[in-house]
Amino acid sequence: MSLTGRQHTIAGIVAREGFTTVDSLAAAFSVTTQTIRRDLRSLCDRGILRRRHGGVDLPSGNENLPYPMRQILALREKQRIARAVADYVPDGASLAFSIGTTPEIVATALSGHKNLRVFTNNINVAAAACRNASFEVTTAGGRLRNQDMDVIGPSADAFFASYKVDFGVFGVGGVDADGSLLDFTEDEVKVRETIRQNCRQSLLVLDHTKFGRPAHVRGGYIHEMSVVFCDQDPPETIRKSLSDAGVKFVLGRGRPEE
Repeated sequence: MSLTGRQHTIAGIVAREGFTTVDSLAAAFSVTTQTIRRDLRSLCDRGILRRRHGGVDLPSGNENLPYPMRQILALREKQRIARAVADYVPDGASLAFSIGTTPEIVATALSGHKNLRVFTNNINVAAAACRNASFEVTTAGGRLRNQDMDVIGPSADAFFASYKVDFGVFGVGGVDADGSLLDFTEDEVKVRETIRQNCRQSLLVLDHTKFGRPAHVRGGYIHEMSVVFCDQDPPETIRKSLSDAGVKFVLGRGRPEE
């Protein structure tokens, strides 16, 4: 997906701040509102942003954004999360990676490690991991989802159930106010849960825009994870549930908090 540098930055601002006005964007970039409106028209026509009176926000609904669009949103935040995971995971570990852009960025951040064993249904993760000659990479077989470049369904579930790994790394479509983990299809939830049940530590990686984001398929709770990695503090109710359950929370590149 070809975007200008300013359009890429605009998408990141909206991902961080939610609703953003035309005037504030024009001021931020020192350009006219007409210039910003042209950028926003392009981003909205591609489905990356949604028009609102006086500005834009992120699209809503029961379908996830296409993978290339999700790669654009909150990129810096995801990179900080990925660096924190790289600090946490030791050389020689075994990891199961699920679908999503954040796990892909985590795999890239781990490229300086040695002798990792990677199991994944995410072709983007596999490609990133294969760049390190010391890694051993095993992928699930089956039909790929074209844009997402991943395999879901019974074959992926059986694949992850065949291994016991040190770390399971996965994202999530959204987190409800009660801590429910939400995704957009039953198959996505099933893969995530299979990984969680077959790893010694479950590492949930998510940026702050996932808190309160609507998705309609529920599977598990955030307080069932071993470690949660995020770029910002979660809402207070979520933070309390993590603390009460003894779940580690890692902010940015910081060390785990008990």
